[in-house]
Amino acid sequence: MPAPDYLAATNVGDAVVGSSVIDFDHYWHLKQLYRNGDGVAYPSIKAAGCSWRFHYYPNGVSSSCKDYVSIFVALDSRLSQPIKAWSRFTLVDQNAEPVPGHSVYTDVMESSEVGATHGCDLFIRRKFLEASKHLHNGCFHIIWDVFVDWPPLLSDLLDTDVVFQVAGEEFSANRSVLASRSPVFQAELFSATREDGPAAGDCIRIDDMLPEVFESLLYFAYEDSLPEMIDLEESMMAEQLLLAADRFDMHELKCICEEMLCSYINEDTVAKMLRFAEQHHCRLLRDACIEFLEDPTVLQAVMATDDDLLEVVAKSCPVLLKELWADEDDSMQDELAMCYTVSEEIC
Repeated sequence: MPAPDYLAATNVGDAVVGSSVIDFDHYWHLKQLYRNGDGVAYPSIKAAGCSWRFHYYPNGVSSSCKDYVSIFVALDSRLSQPIKAWSRFTLVDQNAEPVPGHSVYTDVMESSEVGATHGCDLFIRRKFLEASKHLHNGCFHIIWDVFVDWPPLLSDLLDTDVVFQVAGEEFSANRSVLASRSPVFQAELFSATREDGPAAGDCIRIDDMLPEVFESLLYFAYEDSLPEMIDLEESMMAEQLLLAADRFDMHELKCICEEMLCSYINEDTVAKMLRFAEQHHCRLLRDACIEFLEDPTVLQAVMATDDDLLEVVAKSCPVLLKELWADEDDSMQDELAMCYTVSEEIC
C-alpha cells in the first residue's frame, strides 16, 4: 500500500504543488496476484487541495507495457469546476535520493470528475527494478509531485461591498452574490427599511458561529461547492455548516451537509444524529438513521447504551418498534400504534 512519508504544498507559477514520498510494498506478491491489465486501487490521500487515489499495475496497464510497472493517480474529490493536473513520478533509492534517468512527467489531465486519471504506463522496466537495490524487501519508493492549476475563484473576480465580523475575524463579500443564494441575506442586505440595504463597506456582526464555518459558507455561496476538508474535521464542519445553512435558509447547502453526515452514521453516532435530525428537520439524515436502525440487532445494541432512544425512535418511526416487539403485550402495541399515528400527523 502506498503510504505518504511526508506531504508538502507549494506554489509554482499559478499551480499548487503537492509532494510526497510514496512507498509501494508487497511487490513480489502483487506481481503474482495481478495479471497484465489488472491493478490495485489504494486508499485516498490528499495533496495540492484535492484527494487522490493511486492505481498500481505491477505487470503493466496494457499489453503494450507488459514488461513495465504502470502507475496512475485518479481524482477522488468532488469539484464544481475542472482543474488542470499533472504529476511527476521519480524513483528514489533507499536514501530517498532520486535515481538518475527515472523521473517522468505525465500528460495534463483537465477534469472535475471523480475517477479522472493521469499517470505513466511505462514508468519503470520490471527487470531493471528487480535487479536493482532500489527494490528492498519487496518495497520500492517514489517521489510524487502533483501540480494542480485551479480556475480563478468567483470571489477573486467580483468587487466586495459588505463586511462581516465573525468572532473577531472579518470577511468581505459581494452582497448581490449572497442575496442570490439566501433569502435571509436578501432581507438583511437589501432591507426595504434601509433604502438599498447596508451601505458599501458596512460591517455586519454574526454571533454564535465559528469563523471557519462562515468562511466555508461564503465559499459555497460563490463557488457552489465546499472547500476540501480533512476527514477529522469533516463531520464537525458538516454539522456546523448545516446549522448555518438552516440559519440563512440555504437549502442546497443543507442537503449537502446532510449527505456528508449520513456517511458518519454508525452505532456510536446514530442516536446523536437522529436527535440532531429531528431537532433541525433534516429528513434525509433522519431517514438514513432510521434505515440504519432497521436491523433489530443494531437497534437493540444502540438502545442498550441510550435509555432515551426509545422515545426518539417512537417519534421518528414507531413502526420499527412495532416490528421489534411484535410479540409484546397488547398495551405496548397500543402505545406504539398511538405514537405512529401522532408521528404521521406531525409529518
